Amino acid sequence: MLRNTRRSMMKERIQILILLFCFAGIALAEGRVEKNVVYGMYSGLALLMDIYYPEKPNGRGVVFVMGSGWHMPLAYGGGGLKDRAANHNSLKTLSEAGYTVFAINHRAAPRFRYPAAVEDAQRAVRFVRHQAKQYGIDPDRIGGVGGSSGGHLVSLLGTLDGKGDPEDPDAINRESSRLQCVVALAAPSDLAKIKTETGLMAVTSFVGVPSILEQKTYREASPVTHVSAGDAPFLLIHGDADRTVPFEQSELMEAALKKSGVEVKLIRVPGGGHGGNFEGATNPPDYLGETVRWLNRHLGVSREVR
Repeated sequence: MLRNTRRSMMKERIQILILLFCFAGIALAEGRVEKNVVYGMYSGLALLMDIYYPEKPNGRGVVFVMGSGWHMPLAYGGGGLKDRAANHNSLKTLSEAGYTVFAINHRAAPRFRYPAAVEDAQRAVRFVRHQAKQYGIDPDRIGGVGGSSGGHLVSLLGTLDGKGDPEDPDAINRESSRLQCVVALAAPSDLAKIKTETGLMAVTSFVGVPSILEQKTYREASPVTHVSAGDAPFLLIHGDADRTVPFEQSELMEAALKKSGVEVKLIRVPGGGHGGNFEGATNPPDYLGETVRWLNRHLGVSREVR
């Protein structure tokens, strides 16, 4: 009887070990996630990011900024932008392509106004660049991907000067915040020209006042204002039926980049509305594949995308 009990216990232990190995295999196949990494502090408020490590890293990093209308509700347990990013189809595609992805939270309206979100996005890039060796990426080959307000922020990261302060006591702030490559989906580029009801409400909340009262600030907060020769190459993806951020916004950015001699490609999503999946799109292009091909090309990755 005792021998049978021992055999039964041993069998159960083996089965448990087999299950653990199976789950471990699944986790490795999907990569690893490091949650709630603090990339900065603002008056005691922790700025957090989640880091997605791919199964087969290509040595390149991507800062991923989720769209939110620059707005997050003030509530305990409300989650953050980085938590929403976990379910975004772009993030999975990037990870499968070998990119180490840094999905960030940033300060947002209604509590924080411009330029808080921009400063946080810059801090995130500086942090990633400073810690590049730890994360196994090249500090000189960092891309940015973002949609809607997140696309606006990565667009600024690709156009603003972004030089670090060599005399700052914080070594992270001595780093550059400039991206080497940008993919912006349905991104606002000229804030003062957004007149749709939903878009106007979001922009006004982000800046804090209507454009008629702060035209200078609206220009300063608009990526199109900062375009110049030497900017990062841009892939713009936009639905032509977007009723929140009109397709015209990407056309304006494309024109400004071309005028300055910056490489740019605009992909129109026919019938596509606002949002990560371009709802309503009819026969949409392979914009996820295009995203990876653009990053691979400009960040020096030779891996083919099928």
